[in-house]
Amino acid sequence: MAPLSIDPRSLNADERAVLEHVLSAEFVGASQLRSQLDRTEVIAVWGPNSVSVDLQVREPCEHAALPQALVPVAAHVHDPSGACIGEILVWTDRGATLSALEFAWVTDEMPTTLPAVVDDCLSWPA
Repeated sequence: MAPLSIDPRSLNADERAVLEHVLSAEFVGASQLRSQLDRTEVIAVWGPNSVSVDLQVREPCEHAALPQALVPVAAHVHDPSGACIGEILVWTDRGATLSALEFAWVTDEMPTTLPAVVDDCLSWPA
């Protein structure tokens, strides 16, 4: 299924919190990606009720120089019992700008909310 385009909008509080959490890790290009958050807009959703979204960074911005499109951070999401129910993936456009926020789940039901950042971990349900 192709993403559903929407009128560009600012990141909501949950999207921003999850991105800030993932981008708080230290890796090549992390500071440049963090500096893009105030200029990042959501331009598409991955499907009805999906929390995975496509992003676009308004220029001018400082470009990162990641060697691959996927941000190199393991951001596992756990339920209250501690079981891993998925992970957050942050994608970039050729390693330079933020391009997508994905909640990849391993449960039977698609999550309809992003995880919460609790004690420096991603916890769901939020």
